Amino acid sequence: MHSTPEDFDFSVVRDLRKRAGLTLAEVSERSGISIAGLSRIERNQTVLELGTLYRLSRALGLSGTDLLGLAESCSAHAKNATTYTSGPFTFEKIDYKGIALFYATAKEGESLKKPEAHGDEFEICWVRRGQIEITLPRERHTLSAGESLQFDAALEHSYEIVQDSEMIIAHLAKEHRF
Repeated sequence: MHSTPEDFDFSVVRDLRKRAGLTLAEVSERSGISIAGLSRIERNQTVLELGTLYRLSRALGLSGTDLLGLAESCSAHAKNATTYTSGPFTFEKIDYKGIALFYATAKEGESLKKPEAHGDEFEICWVRRGQIEITLPRERHTLSAGESLQFDAALEHSYEIVQDSEMIIAHLAKEHRF
């Protein structure tokens, strides 16, 4: 499958440049791309070569893959939630690359001692209703409605439900560049 200019819309570069408060001249100086060349990119009138993509992305403070992702013609991805039960928890889950979001409910007195296996990610638990206790290897946190906790999901942890609870749990992939 070959990419065509229609597959990407680099007019996003203009928005990124303006949001960063940069002029065409400043981006030109940072990237080594002529002002005329940048203007053609911002009007989506040229196909970028890999070296140009790299220099432009660095000038804007992005990785090449991030700039390429922003330039993809399809900028939104819709999904439907899946529902399942794990121990005492009922979950609705939506996941995308690098993030999984869970809406969870559990009843008072329940606990989840060994949550589902995690990869190398961070976990955030935001209590929307009720009260829970999260136990980590060397600490314990009691969270009430409106409170949240972020921790390394690779650590052994457990959830104790102090009061009937609703919570949002997010799993965020850690960035590994090397």
